Amino acid sequence: MAGETETTVGEAENGEAVPLTLVEQGGLEAALGDLPSDHAAWARTNGFTGRLGQWLGLPGAGGVFERILVGWGDAAARRREIFPLGGFAAAAPAGTYRLETALGPREADAAALGWLLARYRFDRYKRSDSANEAHLLAPEGVDGVRLGIVAEGVYVTRDLINTPANDMGPEALETAARKIGERHGATVSAITGDALLEENLPLIHTVGRASARAPRLIELAWGPEDAPRVTLVGKGVCFDTGGLDLKSAAGMHLMKKDMGGAATVLGLAHMVMGLALPVRLRVLIPAVENAVSGNAMRPGDVLRARSGLTVEVNNTDAEGRLVLADALTLAAEEAPEVILDMATLTGAARVALGPELPAMFTDDEALAADLAHGAAASTDPIWRLPLWPGYERLIEPKVADLDNAPSGGMAGAITAALFLKRFVGESSWAHFDVYGWSNADRPGRPKGGDCQAARACLAMLESRYGR
Repeated sequence: MAGETETTVGEAENGEAVPLTLVEQGGLEAALGDLPSDHAAWARTNGFTGRLGQWLGLPGAGGVFERILVGWGDAAARRREIFPLGGFAAAAPAGTYRLETALGPREADAAALGWLLARYRFDRYKRSDSANEAHLLAPEGVDGVRLGIVAEGVYVTRDLINTPANDMGPEALETAARKIGERHGATVSAITGDALLEENLPLIHTVGRASARAPRLIELAWGPEDAPRVTLVGKGVCFDTGGLDLKSAAGMHLMKKDMGGAATVLGLAHMVMGLALPVRLRVLIPAVENAVSGNAMRPGDVLRARSGLTVEVNNTDAEGRLVLADALTLAAEEAPEVILDMATLTGAARVALGPELPAMFTDDEALAADLAHGAAASTDPIWRLPLWPGYERLIEPKVADLDNAPSGGMAGAITAALFLKRFVGESSWAHFDVYGWSNADRPGRPKGGDCQAARACLAMLESRYGR
């Protein structure tokens, strides 16, 4: 994973690097006034305007580019794109580049990270030439080592989500966690199959038992025992047929990404461990395949969770919150300082916020403020939705303590989050309902699996605990 794709920004000398001049739309003439007359004429002849996404190489001796003009658009255009340099980074000819235009610290950081994320390629299943080597020297004031670790964490998440379900079942997800753990000296273990019942993880077992690929609870532990405890929980539904409430063909089309929460927490764990944050990290991943067979759970079944609460299954396609319930209960038993869970949980969150904006839920105001600050500082957007207590009644059926799929379909992301809240006790907790996918190529965000909210969480943890 990620090993074949550039994940560092260089710190070499500038001598051989091609300068990149960022040209704002509306500031073309001022920029051209600083160039030799033949280069200015070349830019005008080729219709360069400074529009965001535009770029133009200025020829030098020997047929190589002497300078690259990169359209920087206007402030409104840059607000619409998280990584405005990503468009050029994805298309850059082979070579080494340096930013000649001075940027503020946050803009420089986003430009360098956008470069790395735009260089991502997933070509495991394609016969293709290797991507050309295009490197950016770290802009002044940018920590290239840190950005490399962050980018690699994003790559880990993207690779896991992009891998098709035939090669990314529960066992393969465990193998991926073990490789990440081995790299950082973490301890990784798994409870598999019927052992889940012996260890009182019944909901994880029930959801996954219909698959030929055994369900499991994967656990990673890292860091000093006496450090502040941080627990990450990720939904690892490696493929979701919907169970007996079977999805349509169109509904199953992207269900290889239903383990996107697990992929995201593994990417975040890589960042935390790679940056050596002074925490005791615990990662819990309920890894299952929601399949159909004679022993599949049925609509109307009543299940007892690890916590002792009973759950009426009104839709077998609302399985993610079931496996998370047991994992969150297990997480809360250790009373960590914070629990963060990630899940590709509801279509309702996408209807409300679209594919690019993850929903975040918490009733801890200090945690909400820290996450909002982390999201802004890392250009990794999240949007808080309410844990509205008035909807608690919707998740309380007559025959059990909880309903996994309230009828009516309204406020689906909120009722799912309220369901999860029942399993975290008094813990400081935040839940992220992510999409985990980019529907189209955007600067720094190629089409395919994507890592959402992890950098915001990392920034929050760095702010709280340092490095």
